Order: sequence, then C-alpha cells, then structure tokens
Amino acid sequence: MRRIWQAYGEGRPLPGYLLAIGTYAALAGVVSAVGRLTGVRLPERFSLGDTALVGVATHKASRLLTKEAVTSPLRAPFTRYEEPAGHAELKESPRSDDPARHAIGELLTCPFCAGVWIASGLTAGLVFAPRVTRLVATALTAVAASDALNLVYDKLKS
Repeated sequence: MRRIWQAYGEGRPLPGYLLAIGTYAALAGVVSAVGRLTGVRLPERFSLGDTALVGVATHKASRLLTKEAVTSPLRAPFTRYEEPAGHAELKESPRSDDPARHAIGELLTCPFCAGVWIASGLTAGLVFAPRVTRLVATALTAVAASDALNLVYDKLKS
C-alpha cells in the first residue's frame, strides 16, 4: 500500500482521505439503519422545489462552513490563515503535519468537498425531519439571496 501511495504522489494525505471516505460511508450506513429500524420510508421522489431549496441551502452552508470569518474557529485546528478573500471570507490552507488533519483541513476549506456532506445531511433531513429541514434550508436560502442582493447593491454603488 505504501508503494502505491508513494507512486501516486508524495505528500498527498491518502490515509486521511480513506478516513474521510470511511466516515462518510459509516454515517450513511448509520442513517440507513436508523431509517430501517424506525420504519422511516424514503419518498418516491423529491419535488423540484425541495431539490432547489436544498441546492441553494447547500451552497450557502458550504460557503459559511468553509470560507466565512465567523466560522474560522471551527477550522483553526485543521487550517492556517492566509489572507482575506473577499466579502466576509478568508483564504486558508490545510495543515500538513498529519494526514488526517490535512484531509479534514481540505474538507473544511473546500466548499465543493463540504457540499457533498451538507447536501447528504439536508437530504437525510428531508426524510427524517422534513419540517425542520425545510425551515433551516429556507433560512440558508434567504441568506444566500441576501448575499447576492448585497453584492449587486455594492456593484451598483460603484
């Protein structure tokens, strides 16, 4: 295994990535088992409205988690601050002193990576607790719309 990792590329935190994949798979398994044990049934399909709501909420939640200054204390154990990166956002890089810490740092600085986890959580929420999930997703979507309007407003002022 070590030869494969070295041949793949030095410095890539492949063991940390395996840990992340394993954790995601384990969480998906737990959610599935809980659903089976509690008799929660999957819907036949999700509505276009719910899909759009979860999509915009996932975008906002992933930016909030991975880029916003206010959530930097959550990322600090796994990242290093570099510089401001636009409106209320920061540029950070993953710490590289440990493969697991590096992989978590990449997850916490990459909105695309975090989006998979967030979308999975919100989608599971639509199955297990649809009213609460729609409330949270609606609030996140409203904040995303507000952000867009603030950016447009700033552009119009200049």
